[in-house]
Amino acid sequence: MSSVRYEAVEKRFGVFTALRSLDLTIPDHAFLALLGPSGCGKTTALRILAGLELPTAGRVLIGDRDVTRLQPRDRDVAMVFQSYALYPHMTVRDNIAYPLRIRKKTAADCERMVKDVAAALEVGHLLDRHPRQLSGGQRQRIALARAIVREPEAFLMDEPLSNLDARLRLTMRGEIKRLCHRLGTTTIYVTHDQAEALTMADYIAVMREGELQQFAPPAEIYDRPANRFVATFVGSPAMNVLKATIDGSGLRAGGVALDLAGERRAGCQAAGVDAIGIRPEDMKIVAPGTPGALTAEVYVVEPMGNETLVDLRIGEERLTVRAARGFTAPIGSTVGAMFDPANACFFDPAGTTVVHRAPNKGDGHE
Repeated sequence: MSSVRYEAVEKRFGVFTALRSLDLTIPDHAFLALLGPSGCGKTTALRILAGLELPTAGRVLIGDRDVTRLQPRDRDVAMVFQSYALYPHMTVRDNIAYPLRIRKKTAADCERMVKDVAAALEVGHLLDRHPRQLSGGQRQRIALARAIVREPEAFLMDEPLSNLDARLRLTMRGEIKRLCHRLGTTTIYVTHDQAEALTMADYIAVMREGELQQFAPPAEIYDRPANRFVATFVGSPAMNVLKATIDGSGLRAGGVALDLAGERRAGCQAAGVDAIGIRPEDMKIVAPGTPGALTAEVYVVEPMGNETLVDLRIGEERLTVRAARGFTAPIGSTVGAMFDPANACFFDPAGTTVVHRAPNKGDGHE
């Protein structure tokens, strides 16, 4: 097993820059999710690691080996594609065995290794079928089996669950996490789905327009986002962001003065904070006129079964509150929205988080 390193990696396609000076180290045995919207550079980074694209600048290392200019077959990585890329004319057995035959394994070794990995993924009964006879979930397992059978130094997965329905995607998400944990192989997993990243990964690298925004464990990404983009991209529903003003008397957001501890208030003043972010679960709905509450109008109420999402409007701004199951309120009615400022993030005009959620609020950070 090996760590993976990107050192000042850039990639340009003509005048378009897909990656800008990417510096990233994925520890040995770790599961990394490369997360970001379409066009952010995450798939380009994966293809460079796989050897399917050459970087314009920088280098890529697997362990201590500089693999920047090596052919894909010489990198000892296995890739699972969004389309699965199974050979339709081959049986499942032959699809799984293909990378072993390329490496000149004996027929006996191929059969043994194929049966072992098929048993691990519970697809042994499918070995004599063809891909067209399989469901989407079964095809995904075969693609994983073909990658695993090589025992590579790293697994590369490019949105492997995006073609599955929601229920099967949830099931496969758990199975891939469990499988990668058992194998202990370094895994780089590209996704635009922040729920996949938060639930599966040991580390998340959030990308935007070819630049790395933050690299950290999922809990830190969620609780202590580096900037406004990360704060609003990671989390469902997204973090609420309210305009804020600050002066000598303190900070105001949503028409209410916020009570901040001295150091946090000083940090906001020094940075010229102009926005505040608060997670929907850190807000609560109270009676209108409650001291310290923002006055809001109910925009829409969305029962979710186990909880209720309530969209509120404060002037021209919208925010979401996670309310208890069974909560109801008429659309257009007036309510109060309350939160503890110690649970909030504070952003400067450039969007950088200058004051984070207080560490004594249960997020485990110091």
